[in-house]
Amino acid sequence: MPTTIYFVRHSHSVYTPEELERPLSERGKRDAARVRGILKDKNLHAVCSSPYKRAIETVEGTASFFNKKIDIYEDLKERQLSGEPVEDFSQAILKVWKEPEFSFPGGESNREAQKRGIQDFLEILERYEGKNVAIGTHGNIMVLIMNHFDPQYDIEFWQKLEMPDIYKLTFEGKSLLGVERVLD
Repeated sequence: MPTTIYFVRHSHSVYTPEELERPLSERGKRDAARVRGILKDKNLHAVCSSPYKRAIETVEGTASFFNKKIDIYEDLKERQLSGEPVEDFSQAILKVWKEPEFSFPGGESNREAQKRGIQDFLEILERYEGKNVAIGTHGNIMVLIMNHFDPQYDIEFWQKLEMPDIYKLTFEGKSLLGVERVLD
């Protein structure tokens, strides 16, 4: 029986320098209700999330609908691009995607972030084999995890993501069978 993962990129958030506690904006809260509406007929067995508030808030209505506790996975948090603000975010993100081993001081390379995220993701695949799971997460780490299974998920794919966004990934064991966007 296949395992279905609904990757949910978080809704729009209010910018704060504190990553962990950055909340959803009013628009983000409305969009989180939309996420719940889309996922309510997916027969979810579990809801997981990054520890970041904006990811949790995006899936908490879904978890409540299914009467599920949100399982927090520390390593599904967003990648740390740099220890200090970068001058040009677009150029910085392009550099780490072009050079997967490169990292800015205090940041993670694509390889490091992918390795971290994959460990938690594979644990979820094993724990919920044959089940339907929603995962609240972030654009960059989500695409890095998807890229582990299929290299077509790259920076160009990441650049097209919306806030929120939902992708259905179907697995047989640890083999990716298909990916489909489910956000309307």
